[in-house]
Amino acid sequence: MPENYTIAFLGLGHMGGPMAVNLVRAGYTVAGFDVVPAALDAARANGIPVAASAAEAASGAAVVLTMFPSGRHVLDAYQGSGGGPGLLAAAAPGTMFLDCSTINVDEAREAARLAIDAGHRSVDAPVSGGVVGAEAGTLTFMAGGDPEDFEAVRPLLEVMGKRVVHCGAHGAGQAAKICNNLILGASMIAVSEAFVLGEKLGLSHQALFDVASAASGQCWALTTNCPVPGPVPTSPANRDYQPGFAGALMAKDLKLAVNALQSTGVAARVGPLAAEIYDTFAAEGGAGRDFSGIITDIRDKSEVGDGAGNKNQPGSSSAPQAATTGTAGSAAQDDGSPE
Repeated sequence: MPENYTIAFLGLGHMGGPMAVNLVRAGYTVAGFDVVPAALDAARANGIPVAASAAEAASGAAVVLTMFPSGRHVLDAYQGSGGGPGLLAAAAPGTMFLDCSTINVDEAREAARLAIDAGHRSVDAPVSGGVVGAEAGTLTFMAGGDPEDFEAVRPLLEVMGKRVVHCGAHGAGQAAKICNNLILGASMIAVSEAFVLGEKLGLSHQALFDVASAASGQCWALTTNCPVPGPVPTSPANRDYQPGFAGALMAKDLKLAVNALQSTGVAARVGPLAAEIYDTFAAEGGAGRDFSGIITDIRDKSEVGDGAGNKNQPGSSSAPQAATTGTAGSAAQDDGSPE
């Protein structure tokens, strides 16, 4: 990379905005852009220089970093849509295209192919860690691409994250991300079902947590993002399931995992069921709630009463928070799942 180069940061939403702020604070020159005016206003307020368009930002940049809602948005931005110039055409030859969106593995490989065919370089590096991690600069990056290209972007990723892993060739970062979130989504459902079962059997939340967190049931969904209030004071359950990592984003990531399961012929049963459960959760009001709020759905659909004839311990029954995913065309709605 040349010295004192510019980073075009495209997609300044819940994740992208704080990530760009951290790059600015580290001394990098950033030109930001987003299609959502509110995201641009927030970027300016946080000291991020804003370009007039995505193409303008890309034209003077050595790195074009994208943080978009879907693979379709990435591919359309690269190639151009609606008559406007695409990022690949606007960028100078040899520009590094660093995509931190969470998209299908096949779409990530197609984006890399398009970039390379246009004379550029490419790395896919989806993130894990959520909004809190984006703000704190403690994200985990899972990168795919040629080793020399990965090393070129590593300094940027290390500003925005605390753990950076080169997972392999183009698309490997996305593969690692969806495999991780397949585990996460399924384990949160299992943890939530266990707590509701414990309630019905007369077991306190704290007692179950004390046992499972130090036994074979230990997992991130239990010990860090515990779906009931109390045992882990920092978990979203203690703030009425405000995300965190929204249910709509978990539903999206599990759909990506199911796409990969189907395309590879994996004989999976738990993953597709988890995807169905979160898709229903998002559609029925959980889109803007933390994904650990799935416990309230399980509780509400369970028979009232426990094994001793007592009612369930009270859970959150307040109205869900407004969905955070916005419209499909909004580049402000980016993705960064928890670690």
